[in-house]
Amino acid sequence: MTVIDAMRAPRQEKTFFGQPRVLANLFGVELWERFSFYGMQGILLIYLYYSASQGGLGIDRNTATSIVGAYGGLVYLSTVLGAWLADRLLGSERVLFYSAVLVMCGHIALAVLPGLVGVGVGLVLIAFGSGGVKANATSLVGSLYAEGDDRRDAGFALFYLGINLGALVGPLLTGLLQQKLGFHYGFGLAAVGMALGLIQYSLGRRRLTGAAREVPHPLPASRRLLAAGVAVAVAVLVAVLALTGALPARRLADVVVGLSVVAALAYFAVILSSRAITPVERRRVLAFIPMFVASAVFWSLYQQQFTVVTIYSDERLDRTLFGWEMPVSWVQSINPIFIILLAGAFAALWTRLGPRQPSTPAKFAAGTILMGVGFLLFLPLAGSGPHGTPLLALVGILLVFTIAELLLSPVGLSLSTRLAPKAFQTQMVALFFLSVALGTAMSGFLARYYSSDHETAYFGVLGAVAIALGVILGLAGPAIRRLMGGLR
Repeated sequence: MTVIDAMRAPRQEKTFFGQPRVLANLFGVELWERFSFYGMQGILLIYLYYSASQGGLGIDRNTATSIVGAYGGLVYLSTVLGAWLADRLLGSERVLFYSAVLVMCGHIALAVLPGLVGVGVGLVLIAFGSGGVKANATSLVGSLYAEGDDRRDAGFALFYLGINLGALVGPLLTGLLQQKLGFHYGFGLAAVGMALGLIQYSLGRRRLTGAAREVPHPLPASRRLLAAGVAVAVAVLVAVLALTGALPARRLADVVVGLSVVAALAYFAVILSSRAITPVERRRVLAFIPMFVASAVFWSLYQQQFTVVTIYSDERLDRTLFGWEMPVSWVQSINPIFIILLAGAFAALWTRLGPRQPSTPAKFAAGTILMGVGFLLFLPLAGSGPHGTPLLALVGILLVFTIAELLLSPVGLSLSTRLAPKAFQTQMVALFFLSVALGTAMSGFLARYYSSDHETAYFGVLGAVAIALGVILGLAGPAIRRLMGGLR
C-alpha cells in the first residue's frame, strides 16, 4: 500500500458519522464514565457542606471547595500515572479497562460507606480510575487518524459529544435521587452508570487491537521492582499524612496545585531531554508550552462550575420552575446541553473549512478570551441578593463558557496527539490533562476568595487576567506555528 493509499484508506471506512467505526466503542465507554463522574460531582460539594439535617456532612464551605478542587485536580493529575502505565507496562486498552473498574468501585464506596470514610475511599478510587480512563481513551481516539487527516478535530468533537451526553443526564438523575431519597442513592446511581459502561465496553474490546494493546516504550524488567516500591512508598506517605492531620483538608487544593506544577515541569524536562525524540518532535513539544499555560488558566475559571458556580446556584440563583425548585445539581447539565447542540456544528465547521480553519493557537486564544468574557458577565448581577439572579442570566453565561470550551478543550486533546513524539504518545496526552489538573485544583484554591460581598472584584480580576493572556497568546501565534513544524 502506498502512502497515498494509506491516507485514503480511513476515508473508505466511514461507518460512524464519517469517522472510523471503532470510535463508537470509545464514544460509549466515555459517555457512561462521564455519566457517573458528573452525576456524582453534581451533588458532591453540597453533600460536603450541607448540614446533617439536610443529609450532608456539615463541613466548612471553604474546606469543602478545597476538597472538590483537590479531587478534580487529582483526577487529571492521575492521567500521568494512567499514561505511564500504558506506555511502559500494559498498553492503553488494558489500562482503560482496569481504570473503569476502579471508577465503579469508587462510586460504590461513596454509596455504601458512611461519612468521611466513604468520601475518602470513594474519591481516591474515582480519581485514579478516571485519570486512567481519560488519558487512554483520548490516546486511543488519536490513534485512529493518520497525521494530516482533516477528520481528526471533527472526530474529537464527536467524542466530546459522548462525554457531554453523559454529563447532561448524570446530574439530572443523581440530583433527583438526592432530592427525593438522599445523597447515597445518587452516588449509587453513578455506580450503576459506570457498570453499564463497562458492560458496553467489554462487548467491543476485541475490536481494539494492534497498537491499542502494544506497549510503546516498555519498562525494563530490572526497573519494575523499583517502580513498584516507589508507588507503595508514595501511597504510604499520603496515608500517613492524611491520618495524622499533617495534610489538612482545607489545604488539599494547594497541595494538588503544587504537585501539578512539579509534575508538569518534570514531564516537560523528561520529554525534551529524551534521546528518543527527533529535533522536529522537540520543537513541537516546545510549541506546546504556551498552550499548556493558556489551558491551565482557562480551566482555573471553567472548573469553577463545580465550586463557585455551585455555591452561586445554591445561594444566589432563582431555581424556581413553575412553582417547583429544581435541584442545585441541574445547573451542571446546562453546559452539556449547549455542548450537544453546538459540538456537531463545530465539528462540521472545522470539517468544511479543512485547511482554511483557524490555527490551533488562534482557537486557544479565542477560547481563553471568551472564558474571561464569561466571568465579566457576572458583574451586572453583583448585589442581586439571595436567590435574586434569574436562571436565564446564568444560562446565558454558561453558553459563553460552552463556546469557549469548544474552541479549546477538544482542540487541545487533538493537539496533544498531533504534537506527541512517537515514544511519548499517551504521556503527551497526560501533559494536556496536567494543565487541566492545575486549573481544576486552582478552581478550588481560588474559590476560598469568593463571597457575595466581593463578587465585583472576584469576577472582574479573574476575567481580565484571562482576556489579557488570550490576547498575548494570539499575538504569539505565528511563532508558535513555526515551532509546530507545519502542523496547524
